[in-house]
Amino acid sequence: MTITIKLAQESCGTLATPSKMPGKAIGTTATHCITGSKLRLIPGSVCFDCYALKNLYTQPVVVNALENRWEKVMASQDDRWPWINGMVKLIWNQEWFRWDDSGDLQGVFHLANICEVAKRTPHVNHWLPTREYRMVNDYEANGGIIPSNLVVRDSAHMVDAPPPVTNRPTSTVVTDGSQTCPARSQNNECGTCRACWDPTVKNVSYPKH
Repeated sequence: MTITIKLAQESCGTLATPSKMPGKAIGTTATHCITGSKLRLIPGSVCFDCYALKNLYTQPVVVNALENRWEKVMASQDDRWPWINGMVKLIWNQEWFRWDDSGDLQGVFHLANICEVAKRTPHVNHWLPTREYRMVNDYEANGGIIPSNLVVRDSAHMVDAPPPVTNRPTSTVVTDGSQTCPARSQNNECGTCRACWDPTVKNVSYPKH
């Protein structure tokens, strides 16, 4: 059966178009973050004042879309192929794609499905920021392979903390003006910068917002 955009959206939800990004993205509601929901209670954590729980993200149409995507992700735990095939269809024409512009990994199954999508879209540059280091470690420890076109960045839990100790690329959040992300000085857009998708960039630091 030919997969249409409509069928793909029924299996995955719709894609997001973040104004900052050079391409599409997909995410789930941050209320379902596993580690993030704990960090939201800790002052000084990156999640304490979560951007994905305020402003545009509180609009009913956005909340409903995020929740729908989360439900589709969770359904893929039992039957992965509709979600995988749908995501391949939705992002096939993208050059740069971000996973989880809101929310985070929901389990090793989620990462395995993302890796399969990346494997089947080798022409797309994928970026996945995550605080679920253990899930990524478990995936790799059990023989899982992260495709070369998918950059998984382990994100620091605390503002102004050093990068996580890992063999993967990382990201941090800073308040001292030393950020490497240039978006704040260029209309809050990535512009020509692609550091987040570049595996040779060991750490990307963002200003707290």
